[in-house]
Amino acid sequence: MTTNLTIGERVAWYRRRRGMSQEVLAGLVGRTVDWLSKAENNRIELDRLSVIKSLADALDVTLGDLLAEPTLLDWTVDSGRRTVPALRSALMNYRQLTPLLGVTTEGEPTSLDELRSSVAEVWDAYQDSRYAFATRRLPLLLADALIAAQAYQGREREKAHELMAMTYQGAAMVLTKLGEADLAWIAADRGLAAAQQSGNAVVTGSLFRSVAHCLLSTGRFDAATQLVGDAGEYLRPGLDNANPAFLSIYGTLFLAGSMAAARAEDRATTQAFLAEADQAARQLGADANHAWTAFGPTNVAIHRVATAAELGDMQVAVDLGPQIDTSSLPTERRTRHNLEVARALSAHNRMDDAMAKILEAESWAPEQVRNHYLARELVLTWVRNQKGRPSRNLADLANRLHVI
Repeated sequence: MTTNLTIGERVAWYRRRRGMSQEVLAGLVGRTVDWLSKAENNRIELDRLSVIKSLADALDVTLGDLLAEPTLLDWTVDSGRRTVPALRSALMNYRQLTPLLGVTTEGEPTSLDELRSSVAEVWDAYQDSRYAFATRRLPLLLADALIAAQAYQGREREKAHELMAMTYQGAAMVLTKLGEADLAWIAADRGLAAAQQSGNAVVTGSLFRSVAHCLLSTGRFDAATQLVGDAGEYLRPGLDNANPAFLSIYGTLFLAGSMAAARAEDRATTQAFLAEADQAARQLGADANHAWTAFGPTNVAIHRVATAAELGDMQVAVDLGPQIDTSSLPTERRTRHNLEVARALSAHNRMDDAMAKILEAESWAPEQVRNHYLARELVLTWVRNQKGRPSRNLADLANRLHVI
């Protein structure tokens, strides 16, 4: 499906493709025909993933089908002309599947210090919302990490597995941002296996978070909620003598869980997970970026806004969102928060204020805004609902996002 259809228009397209009437689809999702008609004609916004997922299930399509994901990664100076397909090839290298074949990857192992520096470079790019750069670097980095994990022995081998796990997680996080949910799952699964071989609880906890994000991206909200609960129980004994990195991983895991619970429309679990994260943030004491988590009180506040929006409490998001100062956080977190505030403002018919938030976010992170379904959906819906020609600012933004 092309990106110049709104979510509602895609629902209508798939409904007709299935030979299904509005009456039947509305009944399957527990809505009225009037509601569905308005959704398909852009008179109400489909901005809650729980609702979109119910429509996807009824139509027997993926959540990504209705969100128009994955998106095409633009060729840039950072990306070159080999982007996601090259990363896909690296992830589908059969030599990574099993040692039973006795196949080892050829090449001299990179020093652990050099490998650690390359992993940090990719994660820094992720937090700077430079997905093209990270996508270009990851295939070679995955190969280097695999060689190191096979070549080193003893404690050095454990360190190599830590770095391989974080490389896979970096790939999973970037691919999730690009809407490549299936590839992200492969990366997260491989990363969790490497993390377990490292014996490092912080790295293992970090990969649990990545698996939760992959479940979220495919609409498996209940499974993600359950995973976070189980992973939390596994990690909780480590809180007795937790260092800042462990606290950050633990808290961030529950922030991911709060989003899963909100999308599953489970208010009680949402609040319980936010409270668990808040306790970890209080224990940490201040915003930080241990293990690339951007965790602390501000990130908890951001998730209070995001979960309120997912639960349909847009007034809460409008009241709280603009008050949060995100200036000390990495670009990825600041941008994501701006998109949430824009969603809430748009729901209150404050299009100009919402567009200002998106434009501000675009000035920080054009790749992230271009590849996020919320930005694309909001802008396209505004264009569709304009009476007459859209303003120059709106038309230019829509062109940059490739939605018209």
